Amino acid sequence: MYDITQQAAADTTAIHVKGRDGEHLYSDADKTLPVRIVIYGPGSKPYATVEARQTNRSLKRMQDNDGKPTVASPEQRLAEQAEDLADITVAFENLAYPPAGAQQGKELFQALYADPKLGFIPQQILKAVRDWGNFKPGSTGN
Repeated sequence: MYDITQQAAADTTAIHVKGRDGEHLYSDADKTLPVRIVIYGPGSKPYATVEARQTNRSLKRMQDNDGKPTVASPEQRLAEQAEDLADITVAFENLAYPPAGAQQGKELFQALYADPKLGFIPQQILKAVRDWGNFKPGSTGN
């Protein structure tokens, strides 16, 4: 019999960030230090917590709108997305975000994700986290 647990997803993976031009980013000229963001995946507890919060937000918006579906404003969506991505981010590797100043951890992650001029980064993370194939044990993402 096949042991299906061999297909179990790892909790985290490192996503090699691409620039606006679609090329992978490195923090050095020799291209030995990839710019990566380590994230929790869809099989992890932090991801499940974020999913539950997203569901609760949707339900609250419906309640506040007499049971009719409604969407958040663009500003609110950006803030919520930044918060959600920050909660599933473990670390930045070889990546600095000077506008965040001395902020670390979740505050740093959220500041970067909320920057609309760097919107290509959250899109990469959203795409990567939806792909269970990125969460192979020992994987480094793409």
